[in-house]
Amino acid sequence: MRNDYLFTSESVSEGHPDKVSDQISDSIVDLFLSKDPEARIACETLTTTQLVVLAGEIRCKGVYENGAWAAGAQAEIEATVRNTVKEIGYEQDGFHWEKFEFINRLHGQSAHIAQGVDAGSNKDEGAGDQGIMFGYATDETPDLMPATLYYSHKILERMAADRHSGAAPFLEPDAKSQVTLRYEGSVPVAATAVVVSTQHAKGYDEGDKEAALHAYVKRVVADVIPVELLRETEYHINPTGSFEIGGPDGDAGLTGRKIIVDTYGGAAPHGGGAFSGKDPTKVDRSAAYITRYLAKNIVAAGLATRCTIQLAYAIGVSKPLSLYVDTHETGKVGDDVIEKAIMGIAKLGGLTPRAIRTHLGLNKPIYRKSAAYGHFGRKPEGDFFPWEKTDLVDDLKAALG
Repeated sequence: MRNDYLFTSESVSEGHPDKVSDQISDSIVDLFLSKDPEARIACETLTTTQLVVLAGEIRCKGVYENGAWAAGAQAEIEATVRNTVKEIGYEQDGFHWEKFEFINRLHGQSAHIAQGVDAGSNKDEGAGDQGIMFGYATDETPDLMPATLYYSHKILERMAADRHSGAAPFLEPDAKSQVTLRYEGSVPVAATAVVVSTQHAKGYDEGDKEAALHAYVKRVVADVIPVELLRETEYHINPTGSFEIGGPDGDAGLTGRKIIVDTYGGAAPHGGGAFSGKDPTKVDRSAAYITRYLAKNIVAAGLATRCTIQLAYAIGVSKPLSLYVDTHETGKVGDDVIEKAIMGIAKLGGLTPRAIRTHLGLNKPIYRKSAAYGHFGRKPEGDFFPWEKTDLVDDLKAALG
């Protein structure tokens, strides 16, 4: 195994056009789950210059039943979408929360999909689709996330907080970051490069204003990344020069195009399925959450310093087709032993879709918060981010004897 190397991860802000789409899609998921915890949602969003389009399949009591919208439902959907964009901060000529054209093309869920997913007298609830899902954890950071992605997210979170508070009024919503770390013996020892591209107010691409913007970004980086890692850092701040036109006006956005930003920054495999816009019967989402939960608890329990977990499902089938654990030769016990222990923990219910949703409490309106700055490595608070809890540590230790 190679221990000395450079590795890079990127993040994008809440104002990135794809993230705008993700947040709109998940605001719709939250709206429907607040009306009906058993709602079925697959909501895709397109954003571009002064336009937002919703498309997908839904089923929701009190909102959309028997092929028809309830009174006032479509107006509530539009209000939810506009409020999401307003909260992000878009009041620009090319994309404004009050002024964009809104098109709703959501329609009823296929009866053929429903019959495979719904529980019946002769079957448990099946997976909402086939596919493979991965979870990962590493002891590189306090949140058990890859350090490159951890720092990339934190830079943009801090900049967004300063923008919203007015501490950095020259910032606009769209931004990207990228952090390259040098590893020695699998430990990050230096940040060799930091890239930050941020949309800005007019005039902040030259002279004193540009210098002030660059100085601000460097202060944020210094607050986020430990000083001992910044000894040899090369900075690339708005390397193209001007970045006034951004967000959906600068580049069209689509739901589900930032799946590596959403997960582990490329440090772990990805099964290919996006999360946002999907209710938790879709194992693209729920199984990715439970695999992160399992991997994080394995590392938190001291059973390994690094762990990757894969689950596989078939549409309409409740039992997972496979469970694979890889502790990358850092495990205190065999990976096969951990696999057996996981399947033997009663509260996990054999990792069926219903058991995952029940154990993590996923049938709640908790998803908008996950749609920017990563679904993992977040602080569990109340009903939010339950997959980040480390409350399975004792069960794992007991199952392993």
